[in-house]
Amino acid sequence: MKKTFASITAVGSYLPKNVLNNYDLEKMVDTNDQWILARTGIKERRILDKGIGTSFMAINAANQIINKNNINPLDVDMVIVATVTPDMHVSATAAHVATQIGAINAFGYDLQAACSGFLYGMSVASSYIESGRYKKIILIGADKMSSIVDYSDRNTCIIFGDGAAAVLFEPNEEGLGMQDEFLRSDGIGRQFLKIEAGGSVMPPSIETVQSKKHFLFQDGKSVFKYAVSNMSEASYQIMQRNNLSNEDINYLVPHQANKRIIDATANRMGIKNSKVLMNIEKYGNTTAATIPLILSDYENQFKKGDNIIFAAFGGGFTWGASFLKWAYNS
Repeated sequence: MKKTFASITAVGSYLPKNVLNNYDLEKMVDTNDQWILARTGIKERRILDKGIGTSFMAINAANQIINKNNINPLDVDMVIVATVTPDMHVSATAAHVATQIGAINAFGYDLQAACSGFLYGMSVASSYIESGRYKKIILIGADKMSSIVDYSDRNTCIIFGDGAAAVLFEPNEEGLGMQDEFLRSDGIGRQFLKIEAGGSVMPPSIETVQSKKHFLFQDGKSVFKYAVSNMSEASYQIMQRNNLSNEDINYLVPHQANKRIIDATANRMGIKNSKVLMNIEKYGNTTAATIPLILSDYENQFKKGDNIIFAAFGGGFTWGASFLKWAYNS
């Protein structure tokens, strides 16, 4: 009996229309376009309107898959939403998304692993497919980072943007799809990248709101140091474990946090710049959405059988790399 692989068979995305560029930020905080571009590689980011939640973007991304691939929503078995900005606590955003796209036979839940969320979601979705129990799983990376960023904090507001993208996982018996993964976490990162209030340790109060403890905090230097070493090492390990040379790899799809981190990862792998896919310049760091947004932007460039390495690093700390063989020609 042939082994069942879990392959990506469709991609969809959604980006808000509102653009916040570096010159806009110059009017808001003590920064400038040149400084932001040199240190992050970001020129602009997208911002979702107030009063609209992450689910709005996730629904649109999933519907794009359904519409352009003529998929019956009733055939979808499962919906996973990787996000750090759910519509609300307790009630799963994925359940709402599944209902809104007509996937009433599916079950859904949210997955929270910060910027590694989509990478971890790939592991979960592919495992369900490989088990033979489910045939169609929609995995979505979606974050409305503007809802948790303090736009008077120049350390964070220059980095993040809003967006969503989705993929469809299905069984494959040609050997195409997920091949291997190297995933890790380390709780040492808990203090370096967090939202201090709003959880069980520090529930919301007038004091927590007044002291801005519900906004994202990042110790940039510490996060950068750990991200460079761990993301690049995970990518190198996945190459070693699968006997892949830099020539064997068609593309590196890295989390879009910082161009310098991406460059360090590519250098560790010995990958040419032409194989490193980036869109950080246009969207900034959309957290769980960065990797699938890359897939959406470059979908027409991929060829059946291409060897693709995914890499990410996120809060927690969480990080890892995955090896996938692309399953179709667009």
